[in-house]
Amino acid sequence: MPSKDPTPDFSDVEGGSSSTAPAPAGARTYTVEKGDSLSKIAKQLYGDAHKWRQIYEANKQTIKNPDLIYPGQVLQVPEA
Repeated sequence: MPSKDPTPDFSDVEGGSSSTAPAPAGARTYTVEKGDSLSKIAKQLYGDAHKWRQIYEANKQTIKNPDLIYPGQVLQVPEA
């Protein structure tokens, strides 16, 4: 009777992370580009630069200072 190896082989699995959780209804994302600011993004997406705080509030866990966002950051953008 052949012996069974109880240890699973994950040698072909690549690292990284993902989520299978669905995004909240109406949620969208925006990837920050060079020269962006929260007010510029708000103006582009909402038509009102003063709504920057909505984007900040939705991303408080990743944005420590609303004046410092970085190219490549992916922000959650709530409905206006």
